[in-house]
Amino acid sequence: MRQRRALFRPLCALKGLTNKRDIRVSTSNGRMVLSVTEDDLVRVNMGEPNFEPSQVPFRANKAEKTYIMRAAEQTVLCGVVSMGNPHCVIQVDDVETATVETLGPVMENHERFPERANIGFMQVVSRSHIRLRVYERGAGETQACGSGACAAAAVGIQQGLLGEEVRVELPGGRLDIAWKGPGQPLYMTGPAAHVYDGFIHL
Repeated sequence: MRQRRALFRPLCALKGLTNKRDIRVSTSNGRMVLSVTEDDLVRVNMGEPNFEPSQVPFRANKAEKTYIMRAAEQTVLCGVVSMGNPHCVIQVDDVETATVETLGPVMENHERFPERANIGFMQVVSRSHIRLRVYERGAGETQACGSGACAAAAVGIQQGLLGEEVRVELPGGRLDIAWKGPGQPLYMTGPAAHVYDGFIHL
């Protein structure tokens, strides 16, 4: 999701390629609408979170708000959701002491995730604020993960732990997530900064 915000920011403001504040972008996860807010942040319509196990995909007999799994010789309680890619969200007391580097890869490759999964470690600070670390599928722990932030907020809202608007604090920055619940799209808002210019010869 970082890439989507980074794409839209130069198009709208830095390069003058469009004066529109809303554009549609086709990605590997489908078509999305990106907007620039009055605060010069980028807001992305991420679509509706999908909790149906077969759509994640996740091996389960039926959809549950919380699943019990065995991994790394321990019992793990987690929520599972697709944000266009598979996510598993584990609530922890403190993200600083969470066993991200040991439990993360075991959960990523768990047999119940046939396509592997991104693993989020979520600390609930309040009903409107969480801290999050993400062990990203195929990449290891990352400083920021937009879809992971969306997944954590969606799972927290579904489980009744969070309200409809959530500030997600990641090691690399913060994102604001808003979701009104089933049948509604989830919105992610965050900054996008110009880092460098480049050319590609096609």
